[in-house]
Amino acid sequence: MPTGVHLGDARGLMFEAAERVLGRDGVSGLTSRAVTTEAGVAKGVLHRHFADFDAFVAELLLDRVGQLEERANRLRDLAGDGSIVANLTGAMASLFSPLVVAEVALVVTGDRLRGRLRDAGAPRLPLLSAATALVDSYLSAEQDLGRIDRAADIAALSATLIGAVHLLFTDHEPGSPDARRLQKAVETVISGVITTDRQITGRPPRSAHPSA
Repeated sequence: MPTGVHLGDARGLMFEAAERVLGRDGVSGLTSRAVTTEAGVAKGVLHRHFADFDAFVAELLLDRVGQLEERANRLRDLAGDGSIVANLTGAMASLFSPLVVAEVALVVTGDRLRGRLRDAGAPRLPLLSAATALVDSYLSAEQDLGRIDRAADIAALSATLIGAVHLLFTDHEPGSPDARRLQKAVETVISGVITTDRQITGRPPRSAHPSA
């Protein structure tokens, strides 16, 4: 790696490279050599900045949790606008990156990775936990506006939706499931508790995509 590259730049390059490797080669292809090769940095760079590869993966997961928290704010801002199903479908399409899809396999097979996450005080599955909280926050906001049944169990709905969509994406690696199947999964989980799926605030509809 060029000596002028800042530590933060190296971290970002390697984090992005790891996600590309996961998307292309899956969990079995995610190795320190694959990451540094993909990032275009010297082989020793990763181990100079992280205690070991498990520490690298743990920090990658925790870094992406922060990004999901930012998305949660954007999705929550859509409450009251447009279609609840469309808002959630757009969120799920952008939320389930290769890293989110692979998280269960990474954690289940990584004893030291679990230890790293535990030492950091993180949930066992930090990305899926953050994704569930994201959906919970949005549905709670819609419930407060009266577009979701007041009696609905938001926590159960959020966990069910994340579980269903995660399975759908896992079954379609590499790539994403058909948009209609994704929408159908969202509808199946939440249609029974929607009181209205129309815009009710008078504000112009905004994109259902939380990263917009």
